[in-house]
Amino acid sequence: MNEKFDYKKIGLKCGLEIHQQLDTKEKLFCRCPTTLRDIEESNLEFFRYIRPAASEMGETDFAALEQSKLNRKYIYKAYDSTCLVEYDEEPPNEIDKESLNTSLAIAKLLNMQPVDQMHVMRKIVVDGSNTTGFQRTALLASGGFLETSNGYVGMDTLCLEEESARIIEQKTDSTVYSLDRLGIPLVEIATAPDIHTPQQARETAQLIGMHLRSTGKVKRGLGTIRQDVNISITNGERIEIKGVQSLDQIESIVENEVERQINLIKIREELQQKNASVIEKPFDVSDVFANTQSKIIKNSLKKGKVIAGVLSGFAGFIGKEVQPGRRLGTEFSDLAKTSGVGGIFHTDELPNYGITEDELESLCEYVGAGENDAVVLVADNEKRAYSAMESVIQRAKETLYGVPEETRKALPEGNTSYMRPLPGAARMYPETDVPQVEISREYFDSIEMPELLSEKIKRFREEFELNQELAEKVVQSKELPLFEDIIQTFKNNPNINATLLARTLTGTVPELRRDGIDVDNITDDQFFQLFDLVGSGKVAKEGIEKILRKLADSPSISAEDAASELGLTDIDSSEIENFVEKVIKNRQDFVKDKGVDAVGPLMGVVMGEYRGKADGKQVSSILKQKIEEYMNQ
Repeated sequence: MNEKFDYKKIGLKCGLEIHQQLDTKEKLFCRCPTTLRDIEESNLEFFRYIRPAASEMGETDFAALEQSKLNRKYIYKAYDSTCLVEYDEEPPNEIDKESLNTSLAIAKLLNMQPVDQMHVMRKIVVDGSNTTGFQRTALLASGGFLETSNGYVGMDTLCLEEESARIIEQKTDSTVYSLDRLGIPLVEIATAPDIHTPQQARETAQLIGMHLRSTGKVKRGLGTIRQDVNISITNGERIEIKGVQSLDQIESIVENEVERQINLIKIREELQQKNASVIEKPFDVSDVFANTQSKIIKNSLKKGKVIAGVLSGFAGFIGKEVQPGRRLGTEFSDLAKTSGVGGIFHTDELPNYGITEDELESLCEYVGAGENDAVVLVADNEKRAYSAMESVIQRAKETLYGVPEETRKALPEGNTSYMRPLPGAARMYPETDVPQVEISREYFDSIEMPELLSEKIKRFREEFELNQELAEKVVQSKELPLFEDIIQTFKNNPNINATLLARTLTGTVPELRRDGIDVDNITDDQFFQLFDLVGSGKVAKEGIEKILRKLADSPSISAEDAASELGLTDIDSSEIENFVEKVIKNRQDFVKDKGVDAVGPLMGVVMGEYRGKADGKQVSSILKQKIEEYMNQ
């Protein structure tokens, strides 16, 4: 693959943070279930506001302070399965043992060493996603590694922590969260900054994911695993990008962030050559637009103001592209939007949006802007407009220094947008309500090492004679535990082989789901019943699909009842023999001409009558026998 940049030359350093939900029965600090609920099932809601507090050292986290200025209202949807711990009305329980054991197994797989004592900490969260205003997290292991095709990547830390609440809706001045997800056990794995190309970033994430799934104790599906990416280049700064949802996105995220930092560094150098500067005081320019025909500004002036900021020497720079389809002005707009405004205008794109050339000239004259200067406008409620302009002015000042350190949000197309400042050390402090946990060497050694999925694929090929594609499908399927249980139960049954079972679980079942059949209604017990019927010869393997359809439609009946209602059981071989004799009699000339070679063509005729009722091998054997008898008459 051709690389867009010489990543070695620009000094790319990249690290990953992988957040994976664990598939446990109970949440990390309470005994509530870890299942997600339908929002319509919520039977209670309450709200809170964030107010920053100083740490024990007297320091206040900058990110928390900035977020509190937004004065957002956080609304929480609760359920009949929500407890007082999740309301933050009761102290947390002791840490869930199943979660701890699974996390230690993951540490083993990643060649990590556990801590002697695990202490739970409180990590301030500034987006309202936890009712407490902090997330409980505990460092469990460190010092591991994985080998990639481009060298070793250190596994720096593994933390066991609680999942945040699930966001339901974002409004102008409030956010709605669901508490069903809050408290689900989560492992956070942070790598060392040993990744030097976008391809290596993807490979590392893929390897970590494979190791996590090897435990059989992690949740699957959209939103159950998230990747955060930390990126820096020479003369740039560390940027944390949150919420990368898929492996396919990682390469473009890294590549586009590198491009953004390179472009911001170029813009800084050009602005410094022009002796650019930023006027810190905003201007109220509402009078300039008193008679404007711009609908956006007219609507804003009904109850608000138009506020301007002057950027000396910035003319032509705000429209410069920093990422594909995103400009420096987009970066300014991202900051402005955190104050609740819809966006900004700037003179690099004016006249436009109903703003005339005359209004533009009057604006520049009013604020004293020259032809080399840029003017940024915000039109909104006075308080929001001033707050947004202060953010734009601050960002413009940072542009003169290059790349500001910050946390950014991953966008679907591979770009990123501003979220908040990077958190500082003041965001972490001890959790005094949860006792420490001793991790002895004996305890760690007693944790069973799971079989890696890559090794399982190899074993399935050798032990069960599955081909590579089918082995990979089974291992990567959520039905893997069911496959292993069924194949172990019927391992000595000649009527059931791994290929039949694998094709049923990874082929037939997904095909039925695509056809709109609710196969999730079928229980594991019913799958066992179905293969017991096949194994005992009561049902032919050709009847599996029909029985699955019946079970999905009538989940309360047994597999045997479904087969009986479909007429797929108790087929006497004499009935098949009689039907075959009739087929041969009706096609005597064909049989005389073809002899035993007539078996193949006549199979379709007989199976058309007995498909799902009789095994194909049994039908073929009877056909061959009856044709030979006819030919020897």
